[in-house]
Amino acid sequence: MKIKKLKQLLIKIFKKNGLGNVHSSISANALINAELVGAYAHGLSRLKMYCDRINKKVINPKPKIKVKKISQSISYVDADNSIGFVAADIGIKKAIENAKKTGIGLVAVKNSGHYGLSGYYAEQAVKKNLITMIYTNAPPAVAPHGALKSLFGTNPICFGAPTGSKIPFILDTSISMINRGKIRVAARNNQKIPEGVALDKFGNPTIDAKKALAGVQLPIAGFRGSGLAWMVDILSGVLTGGNHAGKVKDPFDDFSGPQNIGHLFITFKTNLFVNNFNNRIKNNIKIIKKLPKIKGIKEIMYPGQNKYIRFKMNSKKDINISEIIKKDLKLLMN
Repeated sequence: MKIKKLKQLLIKIFKKNGLGNVHSSISANALINAELVGAYAHGLSRLKMYCDRINKKVINPKPKIKVKKISQSISYVDADNSIGFVAADIGIKKAIENAKKTGIGLVAVKNSGHYGLSGYYAEQAVKKNLITMIYTNAPPAVAPHGALKSLFGTNPICFGAPTGSKIPFILDTSISMINRGKIRVAARNNQKIPEGVALDKFGNPTIDAKKALAGVQLPIAGFRGSGLAWMVDILSGVLTGGNHAGKVKDPFDDFSGPQNIGHLFITFKTNLFVNNFNNRIKNNIKIIKKLPKIKGIKEIMYPGQNKYIRFKMNSKKDINISEIIKKDLKLLMN
């Protein structure tokens, strides 16, 4: 499907489910971006979930979002259980605005929901020549190190920086071996998941996606990954006033109330300490790319390069709609 046609369709669906024009457009743009960068688990596969949550009244389609000014650099957003895309859009834009004024922007968001890809918001800051760090928590999926029960989310860590070229440095990674969305897509399509990424509810290794969803996902780097997940839970949950310690509700399965996810956006200027950041980071990347390469590697890539290549390539062609997603679209339009 043509990108323009798909956007019009998504806006129509979101509006049909109660969102206003602006919020529908923001949400459609975020979903399409996920498709274009190849993050399909955060794209159209989640559309029905968002609409279901709006209809179950656990996402507020007409939120009264409040932005509290704490200082010239710091803002606090109460998203009033809006769809996460809208809350995050306000959060990153306010962080950018604050950083442009004072050199640094710090914005906390509470009463939000799942907002898609952190990297999508990081790119907005980097385009304004800012460095950014973004944190958000998620529903229980990973067990704290030494525990038998999942409690932390896959809690992504995101960092973005200008590179002095058209391709930004964007590190956007969950603390789990693979993100939960990929397991959900695999479960829906009756596909297996890789070995070593999850345990079933009995603590046994599994490649069955459905058993993995009922069990525990494994963190990157053992106890270190568990520690990073805890760090994100503190920064985006405890600090912001959002849910934390396993209280974020699963968006697909738990309609008992809003998610109340917290987000933290940090942005700052590249010239706070040196005036030649662009030259320095160009040199940094150049040195690393010139290192001897292992067999089979043509180029040492920095985070964000592959995503940029996929985005450019996919932007030139139609977006592929799977049969399962076609059924979703048809259902949501009726």
